Amino acid sequence: MKIGIMQPYFFPYIGYWQLMDMVDEYVILDDVNYIKRGWINRNYIVLNDQPKRINLKIKDASQNRLIKDTEIAMTQNDINTLMSIIKQSYRRAPYFNIVYDMVGDILNYRCRGVSDFLANQIRCLCDYLQISTKIILSSQIVKDNALKGEDRIIEICKRRNADCYVNSIGGKELYHKERFRKADLDLMFLVSLPCTDREFTQGGGVESDCL
Repeated sequence: MKIGIMQPYFFPYIGYWQLMDMVDEYVILDDVNYIKRGWINRNYIVLNDQPKRINLKIKDASQNRLIKDTEIAMTQNDINTLMSIIKQSYRRAPYFNIVYDMVGDILNYRCRGVSDFLANQIRCLCDYLQISTKIILSSQIVKDNALKGEDRIIEICKRRNADCYVNSIGGKELYHKERFRKADLDLMFLVSLPCTDREFTQGGGVESDCL
C-alpha cells in the first residue's frame, strides 16, 4: 500500500492533489507543531495581475501548539470579505459559479479547530476532483508521539501497514532511502508537473529508484 503524509494547507498547490491521487491512503499530519507564516493558514491568489495574499485567521497562533489544538478566528465578516476578493479575482474564470459556491461552503464550515476545518476542505475538494483516496488524521493513529521527523513518518507507515511512502520531490533531502529500507519500506518522490482541467493522473510523475 502506498501512503502519503503531509500537513494540511489552506487551498493547497497542485502537487498536493497529485500526491493524494497517486497513493492509497493519505494522512493529514495534524499532531505536529503549528507553523506560523507557513501555508497552513495562508495562500496567494492573483488579483489584477498581482499576487494577493489570503489568510485563514487563527486565534493566538503559536508554534508551541499542535495543529490539532489550534483554533480558527474567522468571523462572518472575514468570510464575506474573502469571498468578495475571490469573486473579484476569478469571476471570469471557467467553472467559476460551481467552484465559488463550493469555496463558500468550505469557508462557512462551522468548527473551531483548524485541523477539522482543513480536513473538511480537503475532503470537499477531493470529491470535486474525483480523488477517492482514503483520508485520515495522524492524531487518530495510535503511535509513539515522542518520535520526530523521519522516525515519525516511518512509525506512521508501519502503523498503517504501508509498504511504500510517497512524498513530494521537495522532501528529497529530508528522507534517506537506507532508513526506509531498514524498516522494509520503499521511498518514492513525486515530481509535480503542470496539468490542465482534471488530468491529475498525467500531471505528476514519480521519480523512483524505489529509493
